[in-house]
Amino acid sequence: MILNKIITKLILNKKLSDSELNFLFTKIINSEINEHLISSILTLITRNGFNYNNILSSAKILRKKLIKINVPLNSIDTCGTGGDGKQTLNISTASAIVLSGLGVSVVKHGNRSITSKCGSADVLEKLGVNIFDNKKILEKNIIKNKFIFLFAPNYHAAMKNVAVIRKNLPFKTIFNLLGPLINPGLVKRQIIGIFDKNLLFDYIKVLKSLGHERAWVFHSADGLDEISIFKKTRVYELDNGKIKYFTINPNSFIKKKYKFKSIIGKDALYNSRKIIEILNGKHNAFLEIVALNTAAGLIIADKEKNLKHAYFKAKNYLLSGQAINKINELIK
Repeated sequence: MILNKIITKLILNKKLSDSELNFLFTKIINSEINEHLISSILTLITRNGFNYNNILSSAKILRKKLIKINVPLNSIDTCGTGGDGKQTLNISTASAIVLSGLGVSVVKHGNRSITSKCGSADVLEKLGVNIFDNKKILEKNIIKNKFIFLFAPNYHAAMKNVAVIRKNLPFKTIFNLLGPLINPGLVKRQIIGIFDKNLLFDYIKVLKSLGHERAWVFHSADGLDEISIFKKTRVYELDNGKIKYFTINPNSFIKKKYKFKSIIGKDALYNSRKIIEILNGKHNAFLEIVALNTAAGLIIADKEKNLKHAYFKAKNYLLSGQAINKINELIK
């Protein structure tokens, strides 16, 4: 039996062929095998390690099964993998709002809290954004407002088949890496924070294979799946088929020293209030890190070419207090 052969190879930590990976993930995602066996398989994959081949195979299958939404070709997403365990404020979500205020079409993919106290869906809902808008309304809103939020469970019925299994496993599975890769808008431009620095190169190669035009994937020296204002951040860039690596040193343009605890989040109410504060122009560490991550989005959207210029553009926009107009626009 093919499945038995594949499981034996997993037990022996032998590389699976593309056809074997496709067969395996199709069985898992379609729930064609029982939950106990799926749990064992996910455990073996985690033990053996995530890599280019198994991330790409699982992403391709899920992309075929998602409910697609039509969005402008130049749209971007700021969704990261989550799972860095740092319990920070909703940096990528705040950056998405700021980017849309600066004229970038943002198709933000996300979910409720899984590994943190407050997910993107939780904080946007608390801000007053309707996370349950239907497809027709969303396709109009991305043109009108340059921002929409795609609540993952509404577009990925196949993921429901493994939701309970994932919740019961006390460790990350390959599905923790797939959120950014299965945006229902099939965006081709993204900034993606990764919870494991060792996966950066494989992940950028996956994006290339999926046909992305431009992307940054990053992980900071202080363990963030964001671009950090405290330590250097390792970045892999995809630009029209070419991949390169570089490091961002925040000290080169952020001179004030901040404490890491100043960006730690709490529940959705607390985090939403912190977002409102910086949209109104309150200058603090959260504003700085949102400005820096927004800068990355401006570059990927081809709105800016230089990270330092992009950072000051985002920072000055936030300090002006004009950004609050965007959230008011979104909750009308």
